[in-house]
Amino acid sequence: MRRVLALLVVLCAATAPVLAQQPSPPPAVPAPDDPHAGHQPAAPPPAPAPADLPPFIPPLTDADRAAAFPPVHGHHTGDNAVRAMVLFDQLEWQAFGKTNDMSWDTTSWLGTDVERLWFRAEGDRARGTFEQAQLQLLYGRAMSRWWQMMAGVRQDVRPGAPRTAAALGVEGTAPYFFHVEASLFTELNGRSHVRLETEYDLLLTNRLVLQPLVEVEIYSRADRAQQIGRGLATLDAGLRVRYEVRREFAPYVGLVWHRAYFDTADLHRAAGRRDRGVAVAVGVRVWR
Repeated sequence: MRRVLALLVVLCAATAPVLAQQPSPPPAVPAPDDPHAGHQPAAPPPAPAPADLPPFIPPLTDADRAAAFPPVHGHHTGDNAVRAMVLFDQLEWQAFGKTNDMSWDTTSWLGTDVERLWFRAEGDRARGTFEQAQLQLLYGRAMSRWWQMMAGVRQDVRPGAPRTAAALGVEGTAPYFFHVEASLFTELNGRSHVRLETEYDLLLTNRLVLQPLVEVEIYSRADRAQQIGRGLATLDAGLRVRYEVRREFAPYVGLVWHRAYFDTADLHRAAGRRDRGVAVAVGVRVWR
């Protein structure tokens, strides 16, 4: 018995240090139904040190940053500067068969990018005699980047009594860079007159420009003294090619097609005037 007890004591003494060192618990095993358990996000790659740059690239300095991002306080804008422009869009001679006509269309303005005072003048001289001219004095204000509204007065200069009308319209650049003008004129006697005009500059080369133009006039009431009927009165279409010797000076040649409709055509024929025709136009476009 004593031998058994002694053997037990020796075994306990030998296993005591081993039992004192308990092993660490095993790592937790993720559940099989969680595919993302235990995944750690990948650390971003370290930024390249300046020493990693090629030797021909100098290190970035504070002076380089200041030059790349200069202060903008006190930056000058030109939207309130007063400017002026004079444009002779059409100054031309037209040949209708055996007759020669003169035609002009000029626009001038004075003001800023937002507000301007406009002056327009256009007219015709046919068969060696003055036919008619229109003078407009308008105030224009920009409604958006591409459009502006105008209001003012128009004075018609014709053989006989002159006519005065209030003017209201819009002008601007439509999509695809079509220049559009829409005007409403109302005379003192209540007669209204709508004019729609659009043109487009197609660059054949850097200096050679093809310009189609269409103009339509519609009247609310007839004016037999001026050989104008009610409704659609006239349609003018032109195709001109100009060469810009300088941007401010461009001679051109082209064709102009004119036609009167309905009552206006009847009044023209009764007065011995042409109700339609094609003319060759030669002129110059000048602006400053």
